Amino acid sequence: MADMASYDQHPPAAPHGTGAAGLPVPTVGFDLDMTLIDSRPGIEATYEALSAETGTYIDSALTVTRLGPPLEQELAHWFPDGDIPWAADRYRELYPRYAIEPSPALPGAREAVAAVREAGGRAVVVTAKHEPNAGLHLAHLGIEPDAVAGWLWAEAKAEALREFGASVYVGDHTGDVRGARTAGALSVAVPTGPCDADELRAAGAGVVLEGGLPDFPAWFARHCSRSRNAG
Repeated sequence: MADMASYDQHPPAAPHGTGAAGLPVPTVGFDLDMTLIDSRPGIEATYEALSAETGTYIDSALTVTRLGPPLEQELAHWFPDGDIPWAADRYRELYPRYAIEPSPALPGAREAVAAVREAGGRAVVVTAKHEPNAGLHLAHLGIEPDAVAGWLWAEAKAEALREFGASVYVGDHTGDVRGARTAGALSVAVPTGPCDADELRAAGAGVVLEGGLPDFPAWFARHCSRSRNAG
């Protein structure tokens, strides 16, 4: 089970905020890696540092083609099972030094989060990444969600999404689609990570934004309008 303390420190969001004229606005969850940020340069640099320090060969260019699952799953390709826990700890220790500065926000990331908050909703980040490192990325890039939950992957993301009352979850991976569906949230997918649009649709994404997050604000405005009319 994921570390529930990773988001117990944040007050759970209500299912909806209140927008103009007192109308409800949904709480929206966002994945981090390859949804809000392009973490590939930083992750590649961190793996290279870990490889140099341990003397273990790691194909860092290959690692960043399969981002999404927890760190330990990737380390299993390079380290014996018994070495994975300490290798993961050391990777996370090296991460702030090597990964934060070179990892940019993806196009539309700031605007997508701002669109939710400006409409009166709440934006939360739910990620498989170590939560302190996720927070460093967001602070460095000036992306300001209402809360962050880390160390949650695929279906386990539903734990935080339910806690936050999120009715929409935006991600780039089929694991994000599964997490949204497990939580009963609408899966909104962006093909900016390792999964293309067809894979995301086949996994059950309710919406695929072909242009990535730059398409999100307009879609979100329409979604809120439809929700209000339906209500």
